Amino acid sequence: MPTSLPAELVDSHCHLDFPDFEGEISEILLRAHEAGVRRMVTICTRLRNEPNVRAIAEAHASVFYAAGTHPMSASEEPMASVDQLVALARHPKFVGIGETGLDYHYTAESKAIQQDSLRVHIIAAQETGLPLIIHAREADDDIAAILTEGFRERPYTCVMHCFSSGEALAKSMLELGFYLSMSGIAAFPRSQELRDIFAAAPVDRILLETDSPYLAPPPRRGRRNEPAYTAYTAKAGAAIFGMTEAEFAAQTTANFDRLFTRARLPDIAA
Repeated sequence: MPTSLPAELVDSHCHLDFPDFEGEISEILLRAHEAGVRRMVTICTRLRNEPNVRAIAEAHASVFYAAGTHPMSASEEPMASVDQLVALARHPKFVGIGETGLDYHYTAESKAIQQDSLRVHIIAAQETGLPLIIHAREADDDIAAILTEGFRERPYTCVMHCFSSGEALAKSMLELGFYLSMSGIAAFPRSQELRDIFAAAPVDRILLETDSPYLAPPPRRGRRNEPAYTAYTAKAGAAIFGMTEAEFAAQTTANFDRLFTRARLPDIAA
């Protein structure tokens, strides 16, 4: 287990409602807190599951949540409406819109539906003032075009979740003032190109996440990921930016607070 850090860490993207964690939430949160991970955002990927995700956030002070339709599910789920997302956003622990985005790796055949869904989520982010949470895979050009078009019509905030795309997309998103989220992929031995992209980004635009139960960083790679392992990615991120682990933890937590303004609650202990 990672050693606790002097500064707070935040797992900005995990999936605590997934079956991988069933019956273990209390233990998982305890391990996270012991590793210095004091807050987590658990993400709903299908709106019909929103009540279950909301219940986890309501039951635990350190857990916040976001909801949207994942692009890989866009053709299987009813199209979300702006009104539906805005209504969900009234909950005090609801902190972001998504995840949404485009995934042409597995579901390119539904790209038109994915794009329509993405535009709905952009409008919801604009209406609520909450950050948009973007999943992008093998769709860099379309993601850049749609997000930029929406931003020019009406600015909004955004994080590129689990960023693993190319340098051009990183640059265009940073130019809009968006954030890049670093997952365990950045710590993989073969991810030097991705580490170089992060190293070229402003450190005040970087977040940390696990995307658990997926993408566990070394030395846990190949096993189930969980929020506590944010500390391993923070260690890799500190090396990328030439910072101490405590400095990098403090910086990424400040970045999270700047973007996810609703998650800035004091004295979180459970």
